[in-house]
Amino acid sequence: MSEENKQTSVHGAKESAAEMEAVMRKYDRESATRIWEGKPGVIVKTIMTAFSLYCIWSTLFSTADLPVRLTAFLGLITIMGYLTYPASKKHVHPNMMPWYDFVLMILGAGSFFYYCFNYPTLVKIITSASKMTTFYIVIGIVGILCLAELCRRCVGLPILVVVGVLLVYTFASGQNLPRVIYTLFYGTSGVMGTPVQVCAKFIAVFIVFGAFLERTGISSFFIDLANSVAGWSCGGPAKVAVISSALCGMVSGSSVGNTVTTGSVTIPMMKKTGYKPEFAGAVEAAASTGGQIMPPIMGAAAFLMAEYMDVTYAQVALWAILPAVLYFTGIFLSVHLEARKLGLQGIPRDQLPKFGKLIKKIYLLAPLVLLVWLVAANIRSLQFSASLAIVIAILVSIPDEIIESRKDSAAGSTGVKVAKKTGSMIFSSLEAGGRGCITVAVACSMAGMIAGCITVTGLASKLVSSIVSISKAIPNPALALFIALFLTMLCCIVLGMGVPTTANYCIMASTCAPILITLGIPKVAAHFFVFYFGIVADITPPVALAAYAGSAIAKSNPMKTGVNATKLAIAAFIVPYIFSFNPTLLLMNSGFISDAEVILTSLLGIFGVALALNGFLFKKINPLLRLVVAVGGLTLMYPGWKSDLIGLVLVGGTVVYQILSAKKLRATRAE
Repeated sequence: MSEENKQTSVHGAKESAAEMEAVMRKYDRESATRIWEGKPGVIVKTIMTAFSLYCIWSTLFSTADLPVRLTAFLGLITIMGYLTYPASKKHVHPNMMPWYDFVLMILGAGSFFYYCFNYPTLVKIITSASKMTTFYIVIGIVGILCLAELCRRCVGLPILVVVGVLLVYTFASGQNLPRVIYTLFYGTSGVMGTPVQVCAKFIAVFIVFGAFLERTGISSFFIDLANSVAGWSCGGPAKVAVISSALCGMVSGSSVGNTVTTGSVTIPMMKKTGYKPEFAGAVEAAASTGGQIMPPIMGAAAFLMAEYMDVTYAQVALWAILPAVLYFTGIFLSVHLEARKLGLQGIPRDQLPKFGKLIKKIYLLAPLVLLVWLVAANIRSLQFSASLAIVIAILVSIPDEIIESRKDSAAGSTGVKVAKKTGSMIFSSLEAGGRGCITVAVACSMAGMIAGCITVTGLASKLVSSIVSISKAIPNPALALFIALFLTMLCCIVLGMGVPTTANYCIMASTCAPILITLGIPKVAAHFFVFYFGIVADITPPVALAAYAGSAIAKSNPMKTGVNATKLAIAAFIVPYIFSFNPTLLLMNSGFISDAEVILTSLLGIFGVALALNGFLFKKINPLLRLVVAVGGLTLMYPGWKSDLIGLVLVGGTVVYQILSAKKLRATRAE
């Protein structure tokens, strides 16, 4: 390559990186951060790194009382949060932090650290709400308000509005200030509730693991692998986007981040092939969001679901398989049908990565394989398994560092260069892991406050009583349950807006799942239901952040991209309702033959739904037949031989009619 070409390539890469960063800052709250340079930058990064190391040490070795560990955790989160997130995106200037942010940071962190360092004394003094003094009330109020402001900055308003409404209801229901502060700040039913406990114990270590994994080059490996497998086929780039985003998304834990990372490669490829910009951005957004429901990792949510439901991790991964397969099959079929309709081709094979070369990098999967094996076999605890996987992630990054160092002709031995690069990778991974914990921890603390307000007011039982009363007023039990599920879906979508996967699930598991369980939905189905609809908030207009990020890269209309993404992800809106009414779709408590039947008919059903939405198979499908094949697809997806038979007739009849009509049309044209 000539010097001029090299400079052009470097300039293009820098331009692309700048564009990606701009998109992330606009649509991903976690990326709209302060800019620290020079010595201040080193100090901030060192704090983040130290926090990650503290989290690993705390979860593996600390024997301190739970409130001590949690208040230390939240105090550090408060410091990092205010150092990272400005009051507004307009306030981002290099090495600048307003004085009032320093005040908020000191007051917020000071409140939690006061509790942490004085816990042995406080636990003897504050034994109930009646023992609360004005000083302790002020400490609690300051800590909660500073955490709430941090939530506004890094998570957004939807969850904060819910917290505010519940607080107003709490005081209106007759609860006094001392009891509310005692419950929400000093007890383990508020900011230190189950969500934050899970975050400090499990999520933080998994976020750090994800940061290490990202720096091993596994995302590039997944994209190259998808290109090798499907890039050559009809509309290949879109299929590459579906496969690579499913693989990358299951470990990333961020729909928006995954959309931007893989979308910067796949979206231009799709547009070049002939897909419309709105469709290209939607494919990437839908697939990236679906990565969060893809076993075995599910954005780390699989491990949390096992903890919440008190089941083994292997069971969660098994239950999640068919819904995830249906989701991605639906998207895959949609992009294939769209390619057929537009007459699109794939990428020439000589331009694709060779599978033989890719297989040599299979060692990059070692950290994932080890983590899944250790947890599935119940050999070690979740946190120990994740910590060991971090060590393996460091080791698998070394071969690439050696190769790059040997290519580099600069002075210095290969060993020294590898050591420096490895050290830099470890430091940047720990720093990124610490930064990634902020939003999740803050969202979890707000989820704890929601649960605390519900507990102290007895709102949960009142809600259940109200829903039961409404259900009794509706003569049809199935319709009553459907209405309850629909309202829960809306609640999950609102609460899930812009919230990372793990925090999202913690919020849903604490607030929405218990209501469904009380209504008679099996516990597993209830947890999967709220998890799915919390996740699809990222592609559901009007606040479809992943879709809008995809539209920014595709340079398309954001709302049209969001609508297209919702259509592509239709399985995520259908499947949860089906397994809520009939958990057979989760492959629970059934034999091999029954499971095989459910899998086959469900796949045929999603084909019918995709066909109806796309409106093309061998020729254009008229509106009436689209309605017929949609009904057939839905009945096939609902387990049961009667519904399967109806579905087979409707879908099969439509396909046969399409084949005969297409033959007749070709014969007419030939004449």
